[in-house]
Amino acid sequence: MIFHKTLLREMATTALATFLVLLGIVLTTQLVRLLALAAGGSITSTSVIALLGFTLIGFLPTLLSLTLFIAVLMTLSRAYRDSEMVVWFSCGVSLTRWIAPVLMFAVPLVATIAVLALGLSPWAAGKAEDYRKTLDSRDDASAIQAGVFRESRQADRVVFVETVSGLDNRVTNVFVSSTQNGKTTVMVAKQGFQELAPNGDRFLVGLNGYRYEGEPGRADYRISEFERYAVRVETQEAVRAPGTKNLQTPELIALGEPRHLGELTWRIGLPVSALLLALLAIPLSFVNPRAGRSINLIVAVLVYMIYVNLLSVIQAYIAQSRVQLMPGLLVLHGVVLLLLLLMFYRRLSVYSLMRLFTGR
Repeated sequence: MIFHKTLLREMATTALATFLVLLGIVLTTQLVRLLALAAGGSITSTSVIALLGFTLIGFLPTLLSLTLFIAVLMTLSRAYRDSEMVVWFSCGVSLTRWIAPVLMFAVPLVATIAVLALGLSPWAAGKAEDYRKTLDSRDDASAIQAGVFRESRQADRVVFVETVSGLDNRVTNVFVSSTQNGKTTVMVAKQGFQELAPNGDRFLVGLNGYRYEGEPGRADYRISEFERYAVRVETQEAVRAPGTKNLQTPELIALGEPRHLGELTWRIGLPVSALLLALLAIPLSFVNPRAGRSINLIVAVLVYMIYVNLLSVIQAYIAQSRVQLMPGLLVLHGVVLLLLLLMFYRRLSVYSLMRLFTGR
């Protein structure tokens, strides 16, 4: 019908605009966070884009779920404000007739959310975790950046180089300050480079420089000149607690521990909640002119926040073995489904009374 096509077109336009706005917000906040980590030396500047991409993939299921809810809500609320709903109701179109076009619009998005939540997002989380482990296992020499004082992970060495050549990995104007057994050693060299020994040990080699050794506050410093001075760099092993977000869904099912079932609850709950929220937006979109245009939006936001937070609570309860998987899922989504039916019943009852009094 005409209103099917009109609704689908308007919901698609609203969803696209909403998704771009939400994506821009998430993109900005995550980019600022990653740039702060890069400035602090936790990650390299070259890894920001890769980690940003993996992070955005992890946020996509939530963004699409919120986009779907807002698109249906805003489209139908606009129809109420512009009295289009009154026209359709006067033509004998019931509120339940809006379920079909909403489902036509929602089902592809819900399927996409399911694919992302159950498969693609865990893959992205695993890749991001592997990437972070690689960054954590970097040695001090590989973390050197031109023009930046870089402190080692043991906080016993500070390295500064003025320039870094990307072709042969050579550096100029090297400064290395290290503290061992209460003595401070400073090495200054005009040039330097990284060297890998046959046994796998990595060295930072300085050429044509000076070495100063002594205790702070005393004048008996030892000064020596060298043509070549090598500093062994220790490689750090990355130690991270194993997580559940980066495990694939079949692995969660196979392991079957409470924390794995909790993560499985969240992944299953995302597409289910997206579908229920899309249908819940139909009765929530009603606009009462006497109550103001923003009341329904405030109520809708509260409903969404409560639903998502309850899903997180159920996930935590299942992870703590306080609730079983199936009872937790059925109770939460069953309550929302019951609320959906009650709201439809209430709205349909109101419209039936209006038609009774108007004689239409």
